[in-house]
Amino acid sequence: MKRIERIRYYEEIMDRIALANRKLSDALLEYETVDPLCDELAAYLSGKEWKRDYDADEKGTLPADLKRGVLSEDGAFNVLEEHRDLLSRILEAAAKLV
Repeated sequence: MKRIERIRYYEEIMDRIALANRKLSDALLEYETVDPLCDELAAYLSGKEWKRDYDADEKGTLPADLKRGVLSEDGAFNVLEEHRDLLSRILEAAAKLV
């Protein structure tokens, strides 16, 4: 590889790494802000309020246009499970990279 070609090649590598670093940093910041919300959601799902809200939905007393995915047990638990899986992936990736 000639000098100019080599410099361009490594410049592209550096740019890709810099972009990946920015994307990961932004994603981690967002992830860190929602992590405490997982505990809050889990507490709601296991509490009496969720059951009352679920029963109200079953009785048809909630507005028809109300978004209610949180009342789907599978949907909400799947989101929390995916969060835990991603945490595991982050830990595994960090262990491999360090």
